[in-house]
Amino acid sequence: MTDDLDKLKHVTVPEPSADARSAAIQAGLAAFDASRADEKSRERQGAGDRRRLKGGAWSNPWRWLMDHTRISAPVAASLLILPAAALLAYQVFENYPFAPTGPHTIVSGDRDAGGRVSERKSAPTVGQPSPPPAPDRTDQLADVGVPAPEPGQLRAVTANEAAHPALTGRPAPAGGSVQAEKRAPGILPQAPADQVIATQDAARDSFTAFESNPVKSVKAEPVSTFSVDVDTAAYSFVRRMLTEGRMPPRDAVRVEEMINYFPYDYPLPADAETPFSTNIAVYPTPWNADTKLLHVGLKAYDVVPTARPATNLVFLIDVSGSMNAPDKLPLLKTAFRMLLDQLGADDTVSIVTYAGEAGTVLEPTSASEKTKILDAIDTLQPGGSTAGAAGIEAAYRLAEEARREGSVNRVLLATDGDFNVGLSDPEALKTFIAQKRQSGIFLSVLGFGQGNYQDSLMQTLAQNGNGVAAYIDTLNEARKVLVEEAGAALFTVAKDVKVQIEFNPATVSEYRLIGYETRALATQDFNNDRIDAGDIGSGHTVTAIYEITPAGSPAQLVDDLRYGPAGEPAPDAATAASPDTSGDTSGEYAFLKLRYKLPDEDTSTRITVPVTTAMERDSIGALSDDYRFAASVAAFGQALRHDRFVDDYGYDAIADLAAGARGADPFGYRSEFVGLVRLAKTLDRN
Repeated sequence: MTDDLDKLKHVTVPEPSADARSAAIQAGLAAFDASRADEKSRERQGAGDRRRLKGGAWSNPWRWLMDHTRISAPVAASLLILPAAALLAYQVFENYPFAPTGPHTIVSGDRDAGGRVSERKSAPTVGQPSPPPAPDRTDQLADVGVPAPEPGQLRAVTANEAAHPALTGRPAPAGGSVQAEKRAPGILPQAPADQVIATQDAARDSFTAFESNPVKSVKAEPVSTFSVDVDTAAYSFVRRMLTEGRMPPRDAVRVEEMINYFPYDYPLPADAETPFSTNIAVYPTPWNADTKLLHVGLKAYDVVPTARPATNLVFLIDVSGSMNAPDKLPLLKTAFRMLLDQLGADDTVSIVTYAGEAGTVLEPTSASEKTKILDAIDTLQPGGSTAGAAGIEAAYRLAEEARREGSVNRVLLATDGDFNVGLSDPEALKTFIAQKRQSGIFLSVLGFGQGNYQDSLMQTLAQNGNGVAAYIDTLNEARKVLVEEAGAALFTVAKDVKVQIEFNPATVSEYRLIGYETRALATQDFNNDRIDAGDIGSGHTVTAIYEITPAGSPAQLVDDLRYGPAGEPAPDAATAASPDTSGDTSGEYAFLKLRYKLPDEDTSTRITVPVTTAMERDSIGALSDDYRFAASVAAFGQALRHDRFVDDYGYDAIADLAAGARGADPFGYRSEFVGLVRLAKTLDRN
């Protein structure tokens, strides 16, 4: 037996076939799996997974390698793709902020029959593209030659549309859609165009606190003096708060700015030498049957476009990090593109930005070079903290360099007002701007956005710069301020305009000025030409309304003095000869005095008008739509401030008065107002 085995050692072993080798390997692996099955089954008794148990990867490395060879190529390809994907993601999120992906409350522009704004919870976004917004029907009609609806029939254009024109269905500008996208960084297109996502914190907005004017006794204080106010920022901010489903803060409501937001068809003056007409009416108070309203309306001379002087404009644009929102820098850029269309070849435009430090984006350039100016606007991107004071100084330097003989020189500051770096002392800024105003360079302020909105600072800057303060929350508002009212914003026809009214104690026992609390002047300031006051621009309307209590009215709050005013001096000879005190005054309610300076003069001119019973109407229905609508706005402003004087006059009554006085309303401003009143009724829980 041993010899047989020895013989076998010398036999040549045949090479196994490939099939035999494969079968042997598979048999060995099967045997190994079988040997491990019993051990592993003890650990997996009752498991729901009935798949065959395998050994750990590292207990059988060859088997693991054989099972995973087929996925190695995709893994290697993925490793090559990752760096490119990371770069692409960085570029996307650099230009576009994160969109909300969880549930959020959407305040819809749709209202039910009761005027309530509906709210609904949106579903979380899980990698799904947003549905496209509704197309702009106006542009579609224009494309096929059908007349577009009247401007007043258009809905308010949202900030999202302003910043991203492609969402409105408008054709891309020449040069392709890529260029159009570059013009609107940071846009969130997820929300439909007719909705507003109320996600910004309005609690950090800042307003100057003030109390409403009180009732004053004519015998104790017969004279009322104030500066005109043509600002409209309060109304725009109030509108935004209401449409987002919130009542505005009390101090955000300046009633005179709400009244003066609307144009009124007062008669125009004959020529520029008399820069405004004076229109007066006395009529019953809608909210108090025992008082009357004394209504003063001024209408400024409207400068003919061909007679307008050359304009030297400096756009001072805030590009700080706080401006990185669709309703801030993107809307601002669109607004300035609209203003550019209103300028002529003789006008010049410069652009200065500020964010950490000031920089000149565009040297003084003729407005005829639109492509160059538009390209400069398109380069603006937000980032950094705000050094507003440094930007203002740089803007005024450019305005000085570009000024010409006879030109209108104005700096347009566009910001959310968040001056948080650099020289930010309000007093220092006021002094600097006032000095530049005296040299003939004025400052107007355009406010954008909310959350950092510093209304108090912007009002201060505009007032000291002899300019207008406006708040732009939609593209329609940008059109109103910078297109329809461009002449009023840029061309001053009267400066330092002051109003003073002396009431007749024989016919009026008490009075109260509605609004103008932040524009009050001392009695002696009226005749002092060194005291600054508000300006009136081309075509502007200014309205002031007093609530007066006739002598003997049961509405009188203060009893007459038994012994008369103490220490009242007898009129001297000069006073007796004055035209203000001469003549029969028995048929007068008051005596109105106005002071103003022409744009190139430093000495004021005075206008006087007695307010007589001949100007009185027995019923408010006998008045024109303009007077009745202004009264409804005055009532609404007081209601939003929760002034006690209109406690018995509800929102329904205000809406009815306004609805009956809408008149022609070509741009829909008055119809929009009626909707806001009804919306406030739903929101106001006080």
